[in-house]
Parts: sequence; C-alpha cells; structure tokens
Amino acid sequence: MQPLYTTVKVNNEMELCEVSNPECRKEIERALLKNRISYFVRWPKVSFFSHSKNSCIICVNESVAENAVEIVRAICEEGGYPVKFLMRHSTNRYL
Repeated sequence: MQPLYTTVKVNNEMELCEVSNPECRKEIERALLKNRISYFVRWPKVSFFSHSKNSCIICVNESVAENAVEIVRAICEEGGYPVKFLMRHSTNRYL
C-alpha cells in the first residue's frame, strides 16, 4: 500500500533573485512576509573565487513568483539596490 502523498509533486520552488546587500535582503523579507508570501533564503557555498560572501538567493513558490517579482522590483528601484532576477526552478530534487 502506497501513501497518498507520494504522488504529489513537492518540488515547486523558484529561485527568484540573487541579492548581495544585507539591507535589501531584510527589506525584501519584510515585504514578502507582509504580503503573506512564503519564502526561504539559500546561502550558496562560498568558494575562494567568489565575488561576495553576503550573496544569497531568495526562493519562493512558483505560484506566487509573479507577485514576488513585483514586490522585489519595487523595493530595489526605490532603494537603488542591485538585484539579479534568476526566475529558474530550484535545483533541489526531493523525490
């Protein structure tokens, strides 16, 4: 007998953007929480040739990615923060 949940697709995370500025990251996190958007922050492994130790990737569910892009874009344009939009599926495979 197989559980019901094993047939459900759970890998629906999108890598939304890459942020290097800690202040920008905090503002994005506050805005996402205020708009009730679930997210998580991925910290890539720092290599010897890495450009920035503060760089992180903000990931959201693909169903709310469009709303999250609008929020992040508004914050970064208002504050003048550099941000790199990735908009790709997460590389983690859970199943």
